[in-house]
Amino acid sequence: MSENGNLFAQQEANRRRSRRLVIGFILFFAWLGFGGDFIFYEYTKGAGPGAYHHVVPFFGIILTMIAASMAWWAWTTGPKRVLWSTGARELTDPETPQEKQLDNVVEEMAVASGLPKPKIWIIPDADPNALATGHDANTSSVAVTQGLLDLCSRDELQAVVAHEMGHIKNLDVRLMTQLAALVGAITLIGDGVGRMFFYGGNPLGGMGGGRRSSGGDRDDRGGGSGVLIIVLLVLWIVSWILAPIIMRLMALGVSRDREYLADAMSAQFTRNPLSLATALGKIEDADAPTKSIKGGAAQMCIADPTGRHLNSKEGKVAELFGTHPPMALRIARLKAMGYQAQPAAIPGSR
Repeated sequence: MSENGNLFAQQEANRRRSRRLVIGFILFFAWLGFGGDFIFYEYTKGAGPGAYHHVVPFFGIILTMIAASMAWWAWTTGPKRVLWSTGARELTDPETPQEKQLDNVVEEMAVASGLPKPKIWIIPDADPNALATGHDANTSSVAVTQGLLDLCSRDELQAVVAHEMGHIKNLDVRLMTQLAALVGAITLIGDGVGRMFFYGGNPLGGMGGGRRSSGGDRDDRGGGSGVLIIVLLVLWIVSWILAPIIMRLMALGVSRDREYLADAMSAQFTRNPLSLATALGKIEDADAPTKSIKGGAAQMCIADPTGRHLNSKEGKVAELFGTHPPMALRIARLKAMGYQAQPAAIPGSR
């Protein structure tokens, strides 16, 4: 049985990916730190007695500690930060008919999925969308936009909530929440480093260094060591600049691979795949601009809130940069479930 066809295998795979994500994140920062230390060591080891000599690898130690702290921060505060970034408010005492309906639907889908009832949040945004976040089923939250409540019928809202419950049951929320938090942290750091290198002048300026000739003057003829410093420095700078892009590509891949499974689980919980198909169609056709959900949480939503044009296409570019599978393909697969069509009739299937 494939990994996606076995719930427990999927959950364990998400646990493994979460651990690998944290380990890779810390090792990447360790390379940035200790790589920088080595570059400065090579650059300054030939300096004169009164110049700076970089010996203690404090860059590596500090950045590794920062990475570990950021990973811990992403784990402990990630769900709250995601909800805070959207401006969501928790629904604790439903008052309006829409709120009471949402509360009832979430409770129904919690029973259908065999999970504890998650906390409910409403995002004040006219763009119809939904997301789930948390560490596991006991700490999970489901958030829907006001636009979704206004647009969808009860059955459609139920199907969307069931989709998010599928993410919770698969432990997708653990991986995607942590990834969203780390993407945000890396993006901020990458922006700062980009400004430093492109607008702040020479990052090695003022440190002193280079080899000295026997006469005491600095020898700038380079040699093998000089070439090594240049190569490592280029790789080091490129690593800083590409870090946000790499993290975002990781987030995109995580999201795309799991949307199909969550769609299928929605059909399982509701026994009504056509309701999710019509809900996704309405979401896709909506033209209200997204104001509350930013890029860091885009991969967590049922549909890309930052611009769905790329996700409407197929091909290598869309597969690489789209946050979600093509909506038309998702809808076609759901309709095939509803009409019990052959899988071969679904676009893109085998």
